Amino acid sequence: MSAGRMTQEVDDMDMANPIQPGAQRALAGLIGTIGSERFAAEALEALNVPLQAASWSVYRVWRDRAPVLHCSASRGVADTTQDCFRAYHDGLYRRDRSFEQVASAQRGGHTAVLHMRADDAPNRDHREIIYRRHGLLERLSVAALDDDGSLLAVNLYHHDHQGPFSGAERDGFAQIAPLLLAAVRRHLALVVAAPAADSRAALRHDCPALTARELDVCERLLRGWSHDGIAADLGLSVATVKTYRARAFERLGLHFRSELFARFGARG
Repeated sequence: MSAGRMTQEVDDMDMANPIQPGAQRALAGLIGTIGSERFAAEALEALNVPLQAASWSVYRVWRDRAPVLHCSASRGVADTTQDCFRAYHDGLYRRDRSFEQVASAQRGGHTAVLHMRADDAPNRDHREIIYRRHGLLERLSVAALDDDGSLLAVNLYHHDHQGPFSGAERDGFAQIAPLLLAAVRRHLALVVAAPAADSRAALRHDCPALTARELDVCERLLRGWSHDGIAADLGLSVATVKTYRARAFERLGLHFRSELFARFGARG
């Protein structure tokens, strides 16, 4: 079954039914964690009321530049979301055709809800390096194209030990997908800074002692990137990114990301 056929299969579900209690509790949990530094982990916990997802990721993809990981988390399994995204970032995104149905869904006034099994990954490398290597079995996604040409994707994964998503899980996801996407957008709007016109110059002017890597990390923090996203973009480990962040904050006399935003950027 192709990704396109699976997309249509999910889109055609009956969305007129009332939202089920489990989905209502999930949405309440999502709303409560918007803006939290623990959004990724707490949101995944909330989503595990109507369905059981062992991991999830939120990332943005462009046609002409590398993708950005906004957040990710795992539940009950080793967290391999950073490793998966690093492989995706290193070139697999260029051959990813699993979101091709999003544009047509939006033109028709629908939210693009997709279901993809590991065997239906867009190419062999994608299937083997991301899905097989990390024990991923299936993906449920809600995605949307933005005005800047980017695609925002919210992905929930079943791992091998969980078996396929059940029909009830897929129905529950289809019910909450539009509101899940709205909650993620709201969270990103709250935590993603609108940096000053030249945040790197402002950082360097404020503290000439900042190293190039410390500037790299602070710039991306001001754009609202997660530690995982920064690590993937710069080819570093998350621990190394956190070390550069700690050193930069010490030089700048800061303790929290909010203080960095207050000094060098405005809230989105």
